[in-house]
Amino acid sequence: MEETLQVALIQSHLLWENPTANLVNFDALLEDVSDSTQLIILPEMFTTGFSMDPVTHAESMDGKTVQWLKKWSQKKNAAVCGSIIITDDNKYYNRFLFATPEGKIQSYDKRHRFMMAGEGGLYTAGQETMLIEYKGWKIFPQICYDLRFPVFARNTVEYDVLIYVANWPKPRVGAWDALLKARAIENMSYCIGVNRIGLDGNGLEYVGHSAVYNVLGDEIAFAKAEEKIITATLSKNHIKETRQRLPFLEDKDEFKII
Repeated sequence: MEETLQVALIQSHLLWENPTANLVNFDALLEDVSDSTQLIILPEMFTTGFSMDPVTHAESMDGKTVQWLKKWSQKKNAAVCGSIIITDDNKYYNRFLFATPEGKIQSYDKRHRFMMAGEGGLYTAGQETMLIEYKGWKIFPQICYDLRFPVFARNTVEYDVLIYVANWPKPRVGAWDALLKARAIENMSYCIGVNRIGLDGNGLEYVGHSAVYNVLGDEIAFAKAEEKIITATLSKNHIKETRQRLPFLEDKDEFKII
């Protein structure tokens, strides 16, 4: 078990529906990630941008990007994660993938599809949450629009870190900032959000605001509208001491997602 967890958030522009070029760009960015990093987080649909063309761009769980994630995880001796378009059992998913240096892949399928963009008609909704255990840390992954649904992220399993990967556009970035902070406070966990920058193929602008918030909702890392790697050190002691001093989670409501 690791007392601390060194994380790197990679905030980047995404070339529209161009997986090859995006992977080349991330190759260069990953080279600059410190060797002490233990967890590297990429944005939502980091190979394509928020594409509504899964027929053209979906990959299998044995495809190029999954192998790329495994390669970089082994090379950096760190977990590498983010979401891409996956086809599985003749369905399409916006799937969060978590690759570890041992070659293991864990996944979570986005539950809340963004209907305003047509995601609901093209992608199948995930039916289950995922709790990832890595180096003694319990990590709860979510994807973009999931951020607006706090019940789904309620900390009933004592997770340590809540992660959101996103393509969250500029007009609503104020909500992104506020909700990330709220999720940290109400769940008494670290909350990490990784967003993209730049323009997509629909003309939407993204301004980043990737961030890390601690258990009290204090901002400990933040990136404005620039391509940047931001880092943070997460502390188990911070979680333990704060939860003991302020045992709010003990008063939580009991319910199940069905």
